[in-house]
Amino acid sequence: MAKKTAHESKTGGFRNPAPTADTIIELTGDEIVLIERKYEPAGWAIPGGFIDYGESAEAAARREAREETGLEVTLTGLLGVYSAPERDPRRHTLTVVYVATAAGKPVAADDARDVGTFKRDNLPSPIAFDHDEILADYFRYKDTGRLPKPHES
Repeated sequence: MAKKTAHESKTGGFRNPAPTADTIIELTGDEIVLIERKYEPAGWAIPGGFIDYGESAEAAARREAREETGLEVTLTGLLGVYSAPERDPRRHTLTVVYVATAAGKPVAADDARDVGTFKRDNLPSPIAFDHDEILADYFRYKDTGRLPKPHES
């Protein structure tokens, strides 16, 4: 019998990071949409969630934005991929973060307890996961037009 690698679990399956997609939704002006999470871990977050089997990251980003905020979004770019093993206390996840535009008034639904629109100088607290790092990268991108460099973990 072959020896198991560090990436295989005791049950024989592979232990890979779970893929997720998040979307920084830009409204008119310089406001973005954040949700207050209904479930642990608590805090405010960029709308997003797990990518379903057979679903593209782009489709998951649009679906999660719609489910959590009621907004139909248009993806305008890819901010980056965030994959630090400790970024989600529940399990190792990898997220693909998009930037999108939308019009309308967001409404909290699905996994969102509340939803709000915020500017960089009035972000809520606490921010869940590593979303404070992602938002810092986003605002740097807005200021400079340069995408963030990959993070070393």
